[in-house]
Amino acid sequence: MKNSNPFVSLILKTVLHTFFWIGVYFFYTYFLGYGSNNIKYVNAFSGFLMPTTIFVCYFFLYYLIPNYLHKKKYFYFILYSIYAFIISTCFLILSILYGFVLLENPDSDSVIPLTKSLTFIILGVYIVVLFVIVIGLVVHNYLSQVKTDDLKSKFLETQLQLKKQELRFLKMQIHPHFLFNSLNTIYGFALTKKDEAPEMILKLSNLLDYILYKVEKPKGLLIEEVNHLEDYISLEKMRFHDTLKVNFNKAKLNDYHQIPPMLLIPFVENSFKHGVIIDGVLNVDIQLKIENNCLFFEIQNSSKRKEEKNKGIGLSNIRKRLEMLYPDKHELEIIENNDTFKVYLKIEF
Repeated sequence: MKNSNPFVSLILKTVLHTFFWIGVYFFYTYFLGYGSNNIKYVNAFSGFLMPTTIFVCYFFLYYLIPNYLHKKKYFYFILYSIYAFIISTCFLILSILYGFVLLENPDSDSVIPLTKSLTFIILGVYIVVLFVIVIGLVVHNYLSQVKTDDLKSKFLETQLQLKKQELRFLKMQIHPHFLFNSLNTIYGFALTKKDEAPEMILKLSNLLDYILYKVEKPKGLLIEEVNHLEDYISLEKMRFHDTLKVNFNKAKLNDYHQIPPMLLIPFVENSFKHGVIIDGVLNVDIQLKIENNCLFFEIQNSSKRKEEKNKGIGLSNIRKRLEMLYPDKHELEIIENNDTFKVYLKIEF
């Protein structure tokens, strides 16, 4: 979990570094004093190695690695690393010699204070430096990965919000468009004072309830969508009277499959709006079934090929919605012949 307080983070970092260097100091005492019982001499001598070790480690960790290695300036990183190695080795030799001279006891001739040669002492120091560099690189890679994942997460979250807003916008376009067509139908009945007007208003009321309260949900039961399709078809039958023939076949529907609201109505609405009455009848054939965990929807209406390619806002919006809701999990095919217009839709649940 991220700490939002920089002061607390600094304290934790200081404590962690302090414990690490205490561990390095004990490593030196063990490494240099193994086999020796002159503990005081070994502890004091280990202290002389610490300043050079700390300086070299931090020089690599906070200067050379971030400014040259991470920025892929490999030539300068290698060059300055060689300089750092030469200079630090000189300081180490001076520290070791100074420790030998300062801590040498002329009266002690029975105890060997250190069990390692000069070469092994320097090697031990660079083992610590190498260990710190490796730990630094591992931590940097981990933090970079965390930062990258965080950026990806924010990017995906932003994309998701944009998609939600776009879907909401598409729904807002569908609602008034669908409502406008339905009200036009009722208006026509009211003008002619048809007896079916009250029933038509009741069915429209059910559709309005669906649009206003249920359509905002991400998904709804397929059965409910089918019920609203049937209400809409009933409205259109009243408007067309004997000039509309609808064949609506439903097969293998169940009570648990769900789809986004108003996903199928625009196809049906498009058939009624752009269909053509041929020989006195507008034929609309609708096939809906669930098979192998897939929804198959097919609608065909009598039509005549037109040069105009605009089939209304419904099909355009539904195509966009399908691309966002079911990416790579749907097939939409529109076939226009001389006397028929057909839409085929397959959705994988």
